[in-house]
Amino acid sequence: MSPSFGIRTGFSHRARPADGAGGTRTWSALLALAFVLAFTQAACTQSTTSQTESEYKPEPGEAGKDVVWVPTDTSLVERMLDIAKVTPNDYLIDLGSGDGRTVIAAAKRGLTAHGIEYNPKMVDLAKKRAAEAGVSDRATFEKADLFQSDFSSASVITMFLLEDINLELRPTILDLKPGTRIVSNTFTMGDWEADQTERPSMCVSWCTALLWIVPAKVEGTWRLGEQDLRLSQEFQMLSGRLGSSSIASGRLKGKEISFIAKGVRYVGTVSGNRMSGTMVGRDGTWSAERR
Repeated sequence: MSPSFGIRTGFSHRARPADGAGGTRTWSALLALAFVLAFTQAACTQSTTSQTESEYKPEPGEAGKDVVWVPTDTSLVERMLDIAKVTPNDYLIDLGSGDGRTVIAAAKRGLTAHGIEYNPKMVDLAKKRAAEAGVSDRATFEKADLFQSDFSSASVITMFLLEDINLELRPTILDLKPGTRIVSNTFTMGDWEADQTERPSMCVSWCTALLWIVPAKVEGTWRLGEQDLRLSQEFQMLSGRLGSSSIASGRLKGKEISFIAKGVRYVGTVSGNRMSGTMVGRDGTWSAERR
């Protein structure tokens, strides 16, 4: 920003001293003083402006692109990280990261974490707070649109968005690698039932942490031994038949699969077009291939 020279010196043409060596020197001195005052005022104005910008403090309810900003209670931030069972090996992405509190809290636990936020002032504030917390090497932020961002590299995703936005993001989330943990403050994923829900007692408002684990895609027909295993899938819930018998209690937890058929509980792991595991209620192992 260029300095402005709008200062009033109080001098007029009629107040100018008479010509002559002494008068010229006096006028030059006064003119120099006027310019010094002008530059001083401009510098002060710039300093005040910079200070104001650096002291940006968002207010709850501040409008954003898709939602208004409401800070997540710090106790809920910690509980969200707890139910996701984060470790330093995780890479966390916070969708709509606001002032950066979730990303910074994750970085303090040793994670590498990244925030996506549309408001550039929030991004700058989050970077400043990460630096103050000494975690800038692990906590990063970018100004971006959620719907134009790639978060497929995350093992944990956190968010505090409205349900309709969650539903818009849901197809993308369900295509993430199985086992990715999704944690939301308060707002659900519609008819995709949460795997876990918790409410910390110390939280003041917006106090529900919901966890989803992206399930593997297993719908279809598999060959298990000499029988066909036909599975229907609705998110993490499974139904179907093994041979002529219906299966019960079918469920996925990421790549982990379990179901009961003919009184035997099958527990195993899905890996692409194969799955295998052990049987509870009958000694032995089992494996199946997609047909």
